[in-house]
Amino acid sequence: MTLIKSISGIRGTIGGKVGDNLTPVDAVKFASAYGTFLKNNTSKEKLTVVIGRDARISGPMIHNLVVNTLVGLGINVIDLGLSTTPTVEIAVPLEKADGGIILTASHNPKQWNALKLLNAKGEFLSGDEGAKILDIADAEAFDFSDVDNLGEITVNDSYMDIHIDEVLNLPLVDVEAVKAAKFKVVVDGVNSSGGIIIPRLLELMGVEVVKLYCEPNGHFPHNPEPLKEHLTDISELVVKEKADLGVVVDPDVDRLAFICEDGEMFGEEYTLVACADYVLSKTPGNTVSNMSSSRALRDVTVAHGGKYEASAVGEVNVVELMKKNNAIIGGEGNGGIIYPESHYGRDSLVGVALFLTHLANKKISVSALRASYPEYYMSKNKIELTPQIDVDAILEAMTDKYKNEDITTIDGVKIDFATEWVHLRKSNTEPIIRIYTEAPSQEKADVLALRIIDEIKAIAGI
Repeated sequence: MTLIKSISGIRGTIGGKVGDNLTPVDAVKFASAYGTFLKNNTSKEKLTVVIGRDARISGPMIHNLVVNTLVGLGINVIDLGLSTTPTVEIAVPLEKADGGIILTASHNPKQWNALKLLNAKGEFLSGDEGAKILDIADAEAFDFSDVDNLGEITVNDSYMDIHIDEVLNLPLVDVEAVKAAKFKVVVDGVNSSGGIIIPRLLELMGVEVVKLYCEPNGHFPHNPEPLKEHLTDISELVVKEKADLGVVVDPDVDRLAFICEDGEMFGEEYTLVACADYVLSKTPGNTVSNMSSSRALRDVTVAHGGKYEASAVGEVNVVELMKKNNAIIGGEGNGGIIYPESHYGRDSLVGVALFLTHLANKKISVSALRASYPEYYMSKNKIELTPQIDVDAILEAMTDKYKNEDITTIDGVKIDFATEWVHLRKSNTEPIIRIYTEAPSQEKADVLALRIIDEIKAIAGI
C-alpha cells in the first residue's frame, strides 16, 4: 500500500517497507518535518504541540514515536492520550499551543493510521504550509536539540470532559429541553474514542444510552466509514430497543450519522441539513458546504433567508469560504458539522447536541423530521482511464459542452441543472474521474450519471 502524502498530513498502512507504508521511520520523519516547520516559522524559544489519538491498535506505538520525536526537537508536548479530532482542535487554542497532531486515519480500516496536522488555531494547515512540510521531509532538513534543551511532556487526560462542557455551554444547546424529551439513543462508537465521549455527552443531557461497540480497543467491528451498508447492527438494535434514534460516529469522531427510529438511515448528507435548519431558525445567516454535498442545504438556507455557497472539496476549503462569507454553520455532506460558535472543525459532539435540541423542540420523530426536508438522491461513480488520456482536456470539453448551464470550475467541473447536478473531479493520485450526481429521485440520479459517463467515454474515445 502506497504511503499517501498530502497537504493535510500523511497516512498509510502499518508495517512493510520504509516509504511504502506508515512505518516507525516514516512516523518519525514526518513528525520531525512538522516540528521543524513550526520552529522555522517562529521566534519563540520554546514551542508547544498538543497530541491526541484515536483507539487504533497502532495508536500507542505511533503516539510514542511522534511525542518523543517532538521532544527530541526541543518542543514541549501536551499529551491528551486517547482523544478525538475535534477535542484536539479545541485544546490547541485553549492551551495557547503552537500546533497540534491528531493520530488517526479517520474512517479508514484498522490497518491504517495517519498524522493529521493543525496550526495554532487548531485548524488544518493550508495547502502552502502542508507543501512546505513535505519539502522539509523530503530533504530531511532536521536539527535536533541537545540534551539540555529537550522538550517536556505534560499529560492532560481531562480534555474530553472539557470538550463536552464546551458543547453543553453553547447558547443554542438546550440541555433542559433534551432532558424533558426523555430520549433513548443507541450509540455505535466503532470501538474507538467515540464510544467514550458520545455516551458521556448524552448522559449529561439526560438521555438513556444503549451502547453498541463502545469499547475503545481499536478492533473495529465493521468498516468504520458510517455508510448504510456498514450499519446493519445498529439499525436492528434501534428497532429492537424501541429507541428514538441511533448515533454513529467514525473512529476520530468528526463524522456523524443518525438512524431513524424505524431503523432507516437519516442520511449522512442530511446530518448537516438538520443541524443547519435548527441553527438558522435561531440565528439567520449564511451557510457553506463543499461542491459534492447535497443541494438540500442550499434549499434550507434560502428558506431561512440566508445565502448558500459551495467550496472546493476538503475541510480546509470549507472553512476558508465560511470565514469569507461569515457563515454561521457549514460542513461536508459526509456528516461533518462545522459550527464556528464552537470552533472551525468538523465536530460530532456539536452535531449531536444541536440535533437533539432541534428534535426536542420539534416534538416529532426522527423519520418525520427527515421527511420534512427536500428529497434528493445521490449517485457516486468513477471512470478509470489509461494514464495516456488527458483528464484536464476531458473536463474542458465537458465544460464547453454545457457552457449554457450554471457551471463552477473551482474544483473540477460542477454543472447545475434546474433540478439536478453533476460534479466531475479528477483524482490527484490516479487516472480516475469521479462523477457525483444528485436528483429528486435515485433513478434520475443514476440516469444522469450514466449519461455523463457515456459522454466522457465518447470524448476520450473509449
